[in-house]
Amino acid sequence: MSGHSKWANIKHRKGAQDAKRGQLFSKLAKEITVAAKIGGGNPENNVRLRVAIERARQANMPLENIERAIKRGTGELEGVSYEEVVYEGYGPGGVAILVSVLTDNKNRTAAEMRKIFNKFGGSLGTSGSVAWIFDKKGYISVDGNKYSEDEILEIAIEAGADDVKKEDDVISIYTSVEAFSDVLNALKNKGIEIKVSEISMVPKSTATVDDDTAIKVLRLLEELENNDDVQNVSSNLDASDSAFEKFSKEAA
Repeated sequence: MSGHSKWANIKHRKGAQDAKRGQLFSKLAKEITVAAKIGGGNPENNVRLRVAIERARQANMPLENIERAIKRGTGELEGVSYEEVVYEGYGPGGVAILVSVLTDNKNRTAAEMRKIFNKFGGSLGTSGSVAWIFDKKGYISVDGNKYSEDEILEIAIEAGADDVKKEDDVISIYTSVEAFSDVLNALKNKGIEIKVSEISMVPKSTATVDDDTAIKVLRLLEELENNDDVQNVSSNLDASDSAFEKFSKEAA
């Protein structure tokens, strides 16, 4: 799962840039609206909405934007109707990729997804072709230089986490979807500073590729993430630290 954590933290570092151009806020608002539409506007009774609001707060999204997105979902304000679609495919080296989107035009988005996959040497697959490789889990990361693994392990496991791993300078916490909020709140209540918190698709097995192939995959993942309709991109990529470091410098 180390590839997952490395990519999640690269995305987090890019967040400030995304927020500046408004793209991140737009994506967060979409997710909040859809979550409220499906499960109601009360985050206490709607786990998906609670997680979406938490992500929005982490990104410093204004409260009025959050409230407006909720009202669009509950029908108190008019808004665009979005459809959830998951695209499955393969990147260079046979790396499995899942792309979750919210779109108001499936035909447009499907064409854009196919174009991006083809541009970077990948290919779209059929429904179910790679989804079986992934499990839906909560993911939280904290600074491994600031906190000890034992300290985080004790708090997280007691709150219901499934696993805690030290991966380079990051401590990664994995939870079930149901336990995600409890673990996140337990860490916050202990004053732990959170780097990344999200519900994502975590691979059960990984595809290890060489550095050149890994860079191609990471460029594909980044291009997918930059699409306005895309909410989340997951892959089972595993590669060397040097490949991730090279890409991080390239993407900076």
